[in-house]
Amino acid sequence: MTALARKALAELIGTAFLVAAVVGSGIAAARLSPSDAGLQLLENSLVTGTALVAIIVAVGPVSGAHLNPVVTLVDRVLGGLTNAETATYVAAQLIGGAVGVVLANLMFGLSAIEISRHSRAAGGLWLGEVVATFGLLLVAFGVVRSGRTTAAPFAIGGYIAAAYWFTSSTSFANPAVTVARTLSDTFAGIAPPSVPAFLVAQVVGAALAVAAVRLLYPDAARLADQLVVPHEPAAAATATSSPTGAFDDHTVDAGGRRPARRMAE
Repeated sequence: MTALARKALAELIGTAFLVAAVVGSGIAAARLSPSDAGLQLLENSLVTGTALVAIIVAVGPVSGAHLNPVVTLVDRVLGGLTNAETATYVAAQLIGGAVGVVLANLMFGLSAIEISRHSRAAGGLWLGEVVATFGLLLVAFGVVRSGRTTAAPFAIGGYIAAAYWFTSSTSFANPAVTVARTLSDTFAGIAPPSVPAFLVAQVVGAALAVAAVRLLYPDAARLADQLVVPHEPAAAATATSSPTGAFDDHTVDAGGRRPARRMAE
């Protein structure tokens, strides 16, 4: 399997588990606490945040654990990915999201696909998505820039769990997750007509985050290939091959880091 195929598989599996956690915990929460919306949201947010930590730890070393098209697109804008890698990541995330929601529906005895009727259309919700997406990207780049990349899974998982509560939209902040959630008519669902505005808001939040990151961290482009956590650079598949021609996942430089991505690839 090529390096890019392995990265795509990691993104697909990671996004599938993320969506399964979001939708599955939403279904469980609605059943376990049917008369308490606040408790349902608490259950949903805690499960999503902790699952996200585990998922990033599991697949991060392979793909960086973007699990989110806006993270991937921002990484491309800053030079961390090629066009081919970007397209592959996004496709894998969208497919993974669909797989995850189908699994969640089936696990809880529902039809594989149930189009959501949960309308989420209001200016405050759209602003919430701008804020949620902006904050997610700022946290991700801030952790990378600080050099404390081992804290990234916990910082991002914690941020998402908190953003469920301080944003009016409950922090979708992810186009792949947003689209997938149209396929479950449950607590976590979103009606298809509500999706375009959410996606626009997420893109606006991402654009504002790029501007903020460039102002706060002028060297952000140099670190883009380490987003969300340090992972295998595609160029290293040939540049750091072992004598047998196999890629060495543990190749690092003198500072303990994997070789930086070649911008000319």
